[in-house]
Amino acid sequence: MKFRVLLLAIICSSSLFSQNIQSPKEFLGYELGKQFTRHHRVVDYFTYVSTQLDNVLLEKYGETNERRPLYVSYISSKKNIENIEQIRHNNLGQTGLKPASINDIAIVWLSYNVHGNEASSTEASMQTLYELVTTKKDQLENTLVIIDPCINPDGRDRYANWYNQVKSEPYNTDQNAKEHREPWPGGRANHYLFDLNRDWAWATQIESTQRLKIYNKWMPHVHVDFHEQSMNNPYYFAPAAEPFHEIITDWQRNFQTQIGKNHARYFDKNGWLYFTKESFDLLYPSYGDTYPTYMGAIGMTYEQAGGGMGGLGVDTDHGYELTLVDRVAHHKTTGLSTVEIASKNAVTLNTEFKKFFDTESFKYKSYVLKNENKDKTTRLLALLDKHQIDYEFTNKGLVKGYNYLTQQESRMSVNTKDLVIHTQQPKGKMVKVLFEPNAKLTDSLTYDITAWSLPYAHGFKAIASTTKVSSRKDVMVDTANNEIDQNAYAYVSKWNSLEDASFLAALLQADVRVRFSEKDFTIEGNSYAKGTLIILRGDNKTNKEFDKHITSIAQNKNRKLTPVQTGFVSSGKDFGSSSVNPINKQKVAVISGKGTSSLSFGEIWHFFETQLHYPLTALDTDYINRVDLDEYDVLIIPNGYYSSILNKSGLEKINNFAQAGGTVIAIGTALRSFVNKEGFALKSKKPTEGKENKTPNLTTYEDTRRNRANTLITGAIFKSKVDNSHPLAFGYDDVYFSLKLNNASYAYLQNGSNVAYFNKSATNLAGFAGKKALKNIPESLLFGEERKGSGSIIYMVDNPLFRSFWDNGKLFFVNAIFFRNSSIIK
Repeated sequence: MKFRVLLLAIICSSSLFSQNIQSPKEFLGYELGKQFTRHHRVVDYFTYVSTQLDNVLLEKYGETNERRPLYVSYISSKKNIENIEQIRHNNLGQTGLKPASINDIAIVWLSYNVHGNEASSTEASMQTLYELVTTKKDQLENTLVIIDPCINPDGRDRYANWYNQVKSEPYNTDQNAKEHREPWPGGRANHYLFDLNRDWAWATQIESTQRLKIYNKWMPHVHVDFHEQSMNNPYYFAPAAEPFHEIITDWQRNFQTQIGKNHARYFDKNGWLYFTKESFDLLYPSYGDTYPTYMGAIGMTYEQAGGGMGGLGVDTDHGYELTLVDRVAHHKTTGLSTVEIASKNAVTLNTEFKKFFDTESFKYKSYVLKNENKDKTTRLLALLDKHQIDYEFTNKGLVKGYNYLTQQESRMSVNTKDLVIHTQQPKGKMVKVLFEPNAKLTDSLTYDITAWSLPYAHGFKAIASTTKVSSRKDVMVDTANNEIDQNAYAYVSKWNSLEDASFLAALLQADVRVRFSEKDFTIEGNSYAKGTLIILRGDNKTNKEFDKHITSIAQNKNRKLTPVQTGFVSSGKDFGSSSVNPINKQKVAVISGKGTSSLSFGEIWHFFETQLHYPLTALDTDYINRVDLDEYDVLIIPNGYYSSILNKSGLEKINNFAQAGGTVIAIGTALRSFVNKEGFALKSKKPTEGKENKTPNLTTYEDTRRNRANTLITGAIFKSKVDNSHPLAFGYDDVYFSLKLNNASYAYLQNGSNVAYFNKSATNLAGFAGKKALKNIPESLLFGEERKGSGSIIYMVDNPLFRSFWDNGKLFFVNAIFFRNSSIIK
């Protein structure tokens, strides 16, 4: 009896202690939704709760580019927290990543604020934490909740700081008020202006890379990605819309519906509007709902109205005021509802989670990639390592299967250095998603791109085999060892990878003079391809430690330098030929600001700073017309709409810049500023006329959107022909697979070089392209150069830097910077 009284006292004491935890309102000094909380105060609250309770842990897993901390909080029962490592190991045992084991604890991961200006969810994360530890503790007995309160604190603080600076007091609900009109670039993206909700699979950003480490340590059963959408929309929650990727199980589909019905109970009770099964599909693998889904979780997106126009309160088009208080309440409700339904189904979640990792039924058992370029292979392996995907190396012989290059069944010889990724492994379903030649598409109306196959994206010759290919585990060692040769006439270095480009950038910044060959050549028994870098001793006479200097840079960049004793080649052009051109230390500028796609600008900025490691000057559209462009050698114009600056006088300024020896690189929608304009060679491709254009439009209203899909290309892969004798294509074969993001089509250049282009039989090899859109792609331009006096304009119809994941396109971009007009001293 005494023991029962003591136990009751302990339970009551524990209950009272958790109830004495300060609410977010008490801790922050204001009601959630009455103002935006800056990131450091959010961290303060999560830290406070974790220090007060023995059933909450806080773990720092990284930092952003702007040095804001990234945290996750673990919330469960005291017993579960004490056994948290055992729970983690048991769960991984169900996937095959650890020895087989049994787990009965549901693991729910709630991710907030991946888009910085969708700012209500971080506020909701604090209230969700508070209610879990005070009123929902019974659900924690068999459930571990992991909360990431803010995936993107750099973007969120950018938005919150701006809003707090400009808002009225009291806040203004008029949509036209300044506080509802974010300035460029907005708070949605991270520091480098990348959309982190498109980066889960590609992991190009520091936030993604750090998050994947901890996510893959846990492999949760449920993952929710909290978002906001148009301020006029009702709330969206699961189940998702079609298309679903074919690897998604019936259980995953059905449990989404169960979760949605549970949410609906609470929304119905409160009279809140919501919708399901529309707009947000489960196909593209790099979202915060699909990536977890392909790792076995019930991955979901929840979308609240608001976004950058929401502020603290805004008048919607439907005649009511949408407040931040309401937005927080909705996200808190779905978060808690998710935990509730997971807790009720903890055993089933674990059982079905374990079943997910069976890959026996897959058509393709192995994906084989030729290791002809070690730099490309190293980069791909680094990506696979981020996802903890296993890979091996083939045994010498022949493999048979689907050939990515020819799109036919064929054989390919392999050696002991070639790469193989098997689907029979714990991450086998993700392997299928990332490597399959063409994802099965059940509906053409999708939210994002529909093709991404890594062999195409990284430029590999590859085979998809229906039988498991013989292989072995090994380690690829690729370390350059360079020795000083003080008698060398020159040093030679290859050119076919991004790593070679980074080496060149380092040489130029160290004031080393470098040349490149426009012709293939052979010297001292070795053959070298076009684009090969040549560093002449005679060009660097003022460098007293020439040999030590360049070999040190080469070692740092892991580049192999080959010393040669003469400039007299066995075949090709001698080193003194006009075909061996000096490379100028290019001064590069890029347009930014209003009218520019912030994402496209961010891709360029990120590329220069984190991959090429070369200085870049951003020029804002507000003042670019007052800038003397002759101070620069290269001007990059990202995706964007430039009617206000590239008007008649603006285009004349661009033309004069090129005429004087400058290089203009126009990307994607920027080409619209040049097409069909007087003085420029770029012309639109006339649509193919057909009988359908002459018949009346009798499409029903209901089918209008679907019919419009016939004119769309939603991220499809096309095979192009490449003139690799042109400097823009040095380092490439004569075929390049491009990711086409839209139906833009331009005619072959009549006065210029068509460096990469689509021939008359061009069609989509993977991904969706509407029938009408497809008619205009054959015999159209991909990459071209128009000469202008001493300089040129480079037209890039497709974006080679798209989301930084289409790795094989990046060298085209570098070639445009350094190999065109680079010898012109302005």
